[in-house]
Amino acid sequence: MTGTNRKSLDPALVNAPQPVIVLVNPQMGENIGAAARAMLNCGLCHLRIVNPRDGWPNERANAMSSGALELMPPVEVFENLADALADCQTVYATTARPRDLVKPVLTPRFAAEDMASATQNGEKTAILFGAERAGLSNDEVAFAHKIITIPLNPGFSSLNLGQSVLLVTYEWSQIVFKAAEETLPTGKSEIATGDEFENFFTRLDQELTNARFYRVDEMKDIISRNIKSLFQRAKPTNQEINTLHGVLTALISKK
Repeated sequence: MTGTNRKSLDPALVNAPQPVIVLVNPQMGENIGAAARAMLNCGLCHLRIVNPRDGWPNERANAMSSGALELMPPVEVFENLADALADCQTVYATTARPRDLVKPVLTPRFAAEDMASATQNGEKTAILFGAERAGLSNDEVAFAHKIITIPLNPGFSSLNLGQSVLLVTYEWSQIVFKAAEETLPTGKSEIATGDEFENFFTRLDQELTNARFYRVDEMKDIISRNIKSLFQRAKPTNQEINTLHGVLTALISKK
């Protein structure tokens, strides 16, 4: 999906308690822009950068962000990680490699729930992402209280920076935006009522009987129920019921 639908951010989103994304020693402006775009897609607005190789601001980052950096609050730039985390109380480090450090290791989904709980309790949280080539060093991971590891194919788990940010922040977005697991958009129509459905099926059942579709009387009720169940699973709209009535009318007239 492309394009930015809003020219400004909802202040409620900007001011809502949320994790800060911290990119440590990012190398390419394009990757910073991709990370910013992924953040804003998922409802996160606050980006901090530690020692960017190509400096800041960066035109390539702006171009790659597809307008996200223009909408977000100004990016904060720091010379070292300690300063970037000075006001943070719970820090999560993303890493794909096992570490000698003894820290809780969370999946992105569980980490999002953990962050949501921490932010609701008034804690300032941050998520660390390392440089493109080598990720976070052990010294950088040492700043974190917990580790986030994305479960991927062990034989090929390499991600670019934008992908990593998107995978982690997506889980946060599922908590913030609370999208339904399944929906059935029906446009201007509505799901047919029980009465509308019964009227259609009674007519269909009668026409099938007239056409001698039910050749074995003992099986008629079973077959009829199976056909009815098939249409019920489809949950037709009232417009679709009208269309089915039209189909029956056309078939009967042709006969």
